[in-house]
Amino acid sequence: MALYALGDLHLSFQANKPMDAFGRVWKNHERKIEKYVNKLVKPEDTLVLTGDHSWGRKLPECMEDLAFIERLPGRKILLRGNHDMFWDAKKTERLNEEFAGRLFFLQNNFAVYKDYALVGTKGYTFEGPFYLNRRGQILGWDEEKEVQAKKLVDREMARLRKSFCQAQAAGYKKFIMFLHYPPTNILEKNSPFTEIAREYGVEAVVYSHCHGERRFGDSIHGEFQGIRYMLVSGDYLNFCPAMVVE
Repeated sequence: MALYALGDLHLSFQANKPMDAFGRVWKNHERKIEKYVNKLVKPEDTLVLTGDHSWGRKLPECMEDLAFIERLPGRKILLRGNHDMFWDAKKTERLNEEFAGRLFFLQNNFAVYKDYALVGTKGYTFEGPFYLNRRGQILGWDEEKEVQAKKLVDREMARLRKSFCQAQAAGYKKFIMFLHYPPTNILEKNSPFTEIAREYGVEAVVYSHCHGERRFGDSIHGEFQGIRYMLVSGDYLNFCPAMVVE
């Protein structure tokens, strides 16, 4: 039995939004997902998909994409991504009722793997628009958008803390935390998300959202403050799920 993670499937069986324009790694990426997941993931395993599942804007436009995910082996747990327009926070319970026994939607709740509580939320990271020039100077900073970003981070933190509290109340003491957005942006060494991970003694933080070689290094990789950080964006892993724990 093992716990795997993979993010950013960006399926579009109904929405007709092929990903080939974003680089060779995306060509026939659905086949890669099928190939590698079927090769690695066993029926008794758990696969956490860390957001951006479908380009469909409403649930009926996502059904073929979700059916594709259902057919993959193992227990599938889905986290909400910024492009998952079919799913807002108010719909989580309804989705879990509709897909009961087939898919589990992770938000404002928790899932269990062995003696771990799996907690997660979309998260948020202020990505600008801003950039660093060759001298490391910040250009294009938008203070109004920074204020709005803080509100989004606060909202996501409240959801995450709610999940931790539910898991603790159920007796769980070991945690793995999942985010769609990276836990920090390119300017941060710490963030509210790294702080809550440390507060609850999380074993691993798993995230995605970062695409392309220029963005893979935007956030934390490896061990930081005693916690293991893993990037599982589909194109980073060539759509081969990463093992989180056995």
